[in-house]
Amino acid sequence: MARRTAYRAAAAATVAGPLLLGVWAAGPASAHGAPTDPVSRVYACSPDGGAPSGSAACRAAVAANGAPFTAWDNLRIAGVDGRDRQVVPDGELCSGGLPAYRGLDLARTDWPTTRLSPGGTLNMTYVSTIPHTGTFRLYLTEPGYDPGKPLRWSDLPAQPFAEIRDPALTDGAYRLRAELPANRSGRHVLYTVWQNSSTPDTYYSCSDVEFPKAEAEADKEADAAGTATRPAKTPKATPPTAAPTPSDTARPASDPSPEPRADGTTLPGSTPAAAPVADGGPSAPLLAGGAAVVLLLTGGTALALRLRRR
Repeated sequence: MARRTAYRAAAAATVAGPLLLGVWAAGPASAHGAPTDPVSRVYACSPDGGAPSGSAACRAAVAANGAPFTAWDNLRIAGVDGRDRQVVPDGELCSGGLPAYRGLDLARTDWPTTRLSPGGTLNMTYVSTIPHTGTFRLYLTEPGYDPGKPLRWSDLPAQPFAEIRDPALTDGAYRLRAELPANRSGRHVLYTVWQNSSTPDTYYSCSDVEFPKAEAEADKEADAAGTATRPAKTPKATPPTAAPTPSDTARPASDPSPEPRADGTTLPGSTPAAAPVADGGPSAPLLAGGAAVVLLLTGGTALALRLRRR
């Protein structure tokens, strides 16, 4: 009887063992997560990603991956313990070096992006299902980052711009707030590392973001493309110069205009004593010159009369 009971217990354990193993394996799976805003590559390209999943970049990622990103919340590595740069290889930061996510490492400039403001507030939604303690470290690629090349650790600062410890899980998501660096423009990658303290796992994700381009950078790109992105600045209009009037212009010294003589005739080739002023009246030198001529003529006439009397 005792032997039969032991046999039944062993058989029951044999049948229940795989079921219990399945429950244990499924338990940690429900605790996974990834950013949905700014949308991460793995979520955008998953069957749950909506419209972004049909983008050219996501189609290429799935093709390179060889399978859809159904387990978008399972991009994790156990036992890293803060040694991210030693464990995750350069060029494989978005996949965490995991072959099942290799399509996320494609160097492309058309990944679905989220627009952000430099120096503004980041509001991240990191979806999860079971609360875990741990630290979120947020990195933003350095100024000058080239999105057409694979992401390397050297593209990220040595220190995160924000570090958030043990946030609360609310309505199925961690909601993280942080101030963004102010000196970014164009396309960048927001790299999120979530190191659990209640499990040995560390989660990695890439979110493609875009900042407004600086004016100088936009001008440079427009010049390179040969097209203007902004309307050309119109120079200030210069008021037209008024045409000179006859009273505003003096004749040159070589002007051969005749000068009237006292007897009413003219003497060709002489130079006027002075130019007229703007108001049309005679100038002071002209008046003085006229007076001298009158005195000279008067004196000459008087001298002629005296000579006749003699």
